[in-house]
Amino acid sequence: MNPRMKWGVMAAVLLALGGCATKQGAEKAGSEEKREELGGLTEKEFQALHELKPEAAPPRKGEMVEIAGARAYLSLPENAKAPMPGVLVIHEWWGLNEHIMHWADRLAAQGYAALAVDLYGGKVATSPEEAMATMKAVDAKRSEEILKAAHAFLMTSNRVQSTRTGVVGWCFGGGWSLRAGMTIPELSAVVMYYGRPVTDAQELKAIKAPVLGVFGTKDESIPNDVVEEFDEALSDAGVAHKILKYDAPHAFANPSAPGRYNAEAAAASWDAVRAFLAEHLKQ
Repeated sequence: MNPRMKWGVMAAVLLALGGCATKQGAEKAGSEEKREELGGLTEKEFQALHELKPEAAPPRKGEMVEIAGARAYLSLPENAKAPMPGVLVIHEWWGLNEHIMHWADRLAAQGYAALAVDLYGGKVATSPEEAMATMKAVDAKRSEEILKAAHAFLMTSNRVQSTRTGVVGWCFGGGWSLRAGMTIPELSAVVMYYGRPVTDAQELKAIKAPVLGVFGTKDESIPNDVVEEFDEALSDAGVAHKILKYDAPHAFANPSAPGRYNAEAAAASWDAVRAFLAEHLKQ
């Protein structure tokens, strides 16, 4: 395996070492407005929704589909009609679990056809050890095949017919989101949440879409100097990009990560991601 293809394993190793009536009416209106801004949920509701307790898990709004022989989760906006912008969603090192499928629903609430791919062959880890072993077994060539097929699905499916597409991923999926940008030139936006960066400008030149990188300054698996090197490499490669840093640890946007989730940073970064995707996919 090429050394640069080992970023996910290295990151995971370090991670494993993640009057009154008027007033009430105004408050309700403000709450509804905020809920709409966050994609159908307030950050507090989103956090509770992702505690991943079987008895509390809300019903999914999308459906499972098959992409290149792999499972995937497709969530479409309510009463959606093609064409619509599409977003590839790439899971963390745990696999395609309820948390990621609910995030796809959250993107769908923003007006996107969200397609969450499974790069683990149907496996969902329940412990860091299992996640590590499953991630090490990922076949890079096969994963690229799935991502390219998923992207083609968004563009050609009669229900979607996307003319503009983006990709978003977290941790393991964050690195793969960047890699998707390097291998799928048709993408219009790339969002990576604390994925292991590529710092070779020559490799990054393959990216045609603007990149939004979201990182935590307390992330021990991806130090600030690596993030800064990534920022410089993107500039040297001529890739339009924006790097955002939050005073938070790795996996801070994942409500199912005890001790790491940071609601304030999660909400702020989600606002930035919403704006970034809207700017590049809803033209």
